[in-house]
Amino acid sequence: MIQLRPYQEQAKDAVLGEWDNGIQKTLLVLPTGCGKTVVFAKIIEEQVRKGNRVLILAHRGELLEQAADKLEIVTGLRCATEKAEHSCLGSWYRVAVGSVQSLMRKQRLSQFPTEYFNTIVVDEAHHVLSDGYQRVLNHFGSAQVLGVTATPDRGDMRNLGSYFESLAYEYSLPQAIKDGYLSPIKAVTIPLKLDLTGVGTQNGDFKAGDLGNALDPYLYSIADEMQSYCHDRKTVVFLPLVKTSQKFCEILRERGFRAAEVNGSSDNRTEILEAFNRGEYNVLCNSMLLTEGWDCPSVDCVIVLRPTKVRSLYCQMVGRGTRLSPGKEHLLLLDFLWHTERHELCRPAHLICESEEVAQKMTEQLEAAGCPVDIEEAEKQAAEDVVVQREEALAKQLSEMKARKRKLVDPLQFEMSIQAEDLANYVPAFGWEMAPPSSKQLQTLEKLGIFPDSIDNAGKATKILDRLNKRREAGLTTPKQIRFLEGKGFQHVGTWQFETAKKLIDRIAANGWRVPRDIDPTNYREVV
Repeated sequence: MIQLRPYQEQAKDAVLGEWDNGIQKTLLVLPTGCGKTVVFAKIIEEQVRKGNRVLILAHRGELLEQAADKLEIVTGLRCATEKAEHSCLGSWYRVAVGSVQSLMRKQRLSQFPTEYFNTIVVDEAHHVLSDGYQRVLNHFGSAQVLGVTATPDRGDMRNLGSYFESLAYEYSLPQAIKDGYLSPIKAVTIPLKLDLTGVGTQNGDFKAGDLGNALDPYLYSIADEMQSYCHDRKTVVFLPLVKTSQKFCEILRERGFRAAEVNGSSDNRTEILEAFNRGEYNVLCNSMLLTEGWDCPSVDCVIVLRPTKVRSLYCQMVGRGTRLSPGKEHLLLLDFLWHTERHELCRPAHLICESEEVAQKMTEQLEAAGCPVDIEEAEKQAAEDVVVQREEALAKQLSEMKARKRKLVDPLQFEMSIQAEDLANYVPAFGWEMAPPSSKQLQTLEKLGIFPDSIDNAGKATKILDRLNKRREAGLTTPKQIRFLEGKGFQHVGTWQFETAKKLIDRIAANGWRVPRDIDPTNYREVV
């Protein structure tokens, strides 16, 4: 009997709760290594207990095999298979694993009644918008759908929001590391400048062929740098092309590494992976083969030589080394100075930073460090530095606002005052969130003291209104108190209690609306 971790139990309950509340298509986000297959196995068990028939849908055979094996281990349930010459039609098993490449074919799909499956689980759900997945999901249009993926970037979330109706549960990489379920990550920026200015783009990411040509002149220098960091580590290297991967493997062998290479055409792929797992090789090169469906917890160094603009892909590559393993203290992530005219390139900061502003600051600081730095500590420092910058910019903005004698609090001032990073970094993902705020929302915001003109979507308006309601229940300061006292020079009034602010305002009012001489606003601290 497998005992779910607390976050896994919360994830399971959240998904089932969404379905119970009438949400048909919901999304679950768990970082690589946090047991997403275990979670959806327990969800499937609940569905089978209700008499439902379930389909696990994926695009790779390894994912289907892993899902079937894990389901049997966790729940005792066995699966039928819908792939190639195998069919689940007529099987007495209530769960089927299905290849999207097989099911999407019209002749095969038409054999299934549209209500054949009550529930569909889509593994690696960031693929769900492709034509093949959509053809299968639309055929079984009445089924409840769960999409499971590792942390996607905001672009992914916006796109996934066009299909999924809600995000049932998200467990972040930083939280998983903090809770001790994933390995700490240390990143080091190698001062080797790789020029990507001539690399084209295709389908929203860099062209693999162009990347291979751009990377080729640097392979020897990269191998030299690896000698300083990787000789005592178990390293996986991701490269853009098979020929580049094979060439780099030979270069590493020349420098004394026990290197191996695997690709989709390798006849002995299983044997090589098992030998690497046993420690017979200490470097494994691949051309994007191992991003999904392969686990080796003892990997303690990852090198991404396939630069990407897609955060979910970057997270999958780095995720090959985030699992815990005996004797493993941390994952070392080697990063290089990719020179590009575009700024969308994923770097170690994008594993952990919600704000692009913080990610840019953290990247600058990692480049300046010149040694391995814990990414959690780096993110914390970068976030603090960004807050200082924001406060300086806000102080300038507030001085300009005084001339306008505005009676309402600007949302940015409110967010900074109450130190709400979740509000400051909020980006709408689902359809209703992206819609303009309703007139009722705008009227309520203004009534409560928030200047509503700069709030351009219903999701942000909802979050601010929810926060105002919770603050009122907790007895914290109102927006009008924040505006008045911060206008007098007091700082972070949003963290104060309502009564504290009221008493201070009463003192100022009694002093002719001037701050008493015995109070220094810039150094004033709330006295509870």
